[in-house]
Amino acid sequence: MAEYDLTPRIAPNLDRHLVFPLLEFLQERQMYPDEQILKAKIELLNKTNMVDYAMDIHKSLYHTEDVPQDMVDRRVEVVARLKALEESAAPLVNFLQNAAAVQELRADKQYNLQMLSDRYQIGPQQIEALYQYAKFQFECGNYSGAADYLYQYRALCTNSDRSLSALWGKLAAEILMQNWDIALEELNRLKEIIDSRSFSSPMNQVQNRIWLMHWSLFIFFNHDNGRTQIIDLFNQDKYLNAIQTNAPHLVRYLATAFIVNKRRRPQFKDFIKVIQQEQHSYKDPITEFLTCVYVNYDFDGAQKKMRECEEVILNDPFLGKRAEEGNFSTVPLRDEFLENARLFIFETYCRIHQRIDMGVLAEKLNLNYEEAERWIVNLIRSSKLDAKIDSESGTVIMEPNHPNVYEQLIDHTKALSGRTYKLVGQILEHAQAQIAR
Repeated sequence: MAEYDLTPRIAPNLDRHLVFPLLEFLQERQMYPDEQILKAKIELLNKTNMVDYAMDIHKSLYHTEDVPQDMVDRRVEVVARLKALEESAAPLVNFLQNAAAVQELRADKQYNLQMLSDRYQIGPQQIEALYQYAKFQFECGNYSGAADYLYQYRALCTNSDRSLSALWGKLAAEILMQNWDIALEELNRLKEIIDSRSFSSPMNQVQNRIWLMHWSLFIFFNHDNGRTQIIDLFNQDKYLNAIQTNAPHLVRYLATAFIVNKRRRPQFKDFIKVIQQEQHSYKDPITEFLTCVYVNYDFDGAQKKMRECEEVILNDPFLGKRAEEGNFSTVPLRDEFLENARLFIFETYCRIHQRIDMGVLAEKLNLNYEEAERWIVNLIRSSKLDAKIDSESGTVIMEPNHPNVYEQLIDHTKALSGRTYKLVGQILEHAQAQIAR
């Protein structure tokens, strides 16, 4: 399933630290040779300050206890730089660790800067040192310390560009610590800034939206309310345009969210049109499943795609999250997806046919006869579906008060014809009135 792995498309839009969880997942799923994953990790680590981690991976990759001299030298350099930054930021860090002193801070940044300068001899140089120290801590993998210092820095920073950079860093740190509630707050704060501020060019703003959507995947597929919120974000015109222009692969995650969402969204029909528009630039089994059901009414094709969808979900770092239940490991999103996918097939199939053979339906739903019968009985009991099962003939009978697709099409055509006739009449009346004048 490596052909459906989106990591090569997603990784360039992430901070390099956020790529590590994706590589860990791919390594666990054994989608690529172990050696390839370890080399990718070392390449990422070489541009961070996580030298000890890089040394450990080098030992695993080359089965040796020796490490290259440049790694040893790099470690000495990192430790020295960390100590120097710690000393530069010490006056402000000590102030922030003094609870009584912090009480003197107010919501007014200008007042705070003046107060820090007058009473504690802390000026722009020490505030800049705090930013550099926080950034260095992040690069060393100390995400907790980095998040705290970046938060404090933003409370004192008056440079909007630097403040935005610190917010991106804070968001990354919260994601890496899996603090999903706080990460969601930072994500919304960042979205507000991206949507409201002036960028040097429109493309710069679009790029920020694309980064935001990629980073948001970590949150939305881990947060309790994430699957609703991903629709709210990705389906906004500005963000959907960014997806269609620069990141069509993100359609996979929006499609999945629509499918697993319990509540049908009014935007769903419009989204199907987006899938049709983007099928030349991006498609995978999940988008093709929706095309089979809602565009082509190809239920045999939908059944085949459903099996492929299961594999795609299991091998996707965001969709394939596992949950431990006792001695068992499950993938909750996979189960929800398959259940709702069957419902999509069933609902659409029932709109077209008024009497359905149970054996045929079982085949379309990818279930055996008994499972299909049980599934449909539960569906009829739990929903407003006007249908009954005729056990003797082995069929599902839809109640006649539900017009099928062809009847609906005729009704819509009649209504359209009537509206057109009325519109032409109004135009003629208006034209005649103009002539009379």
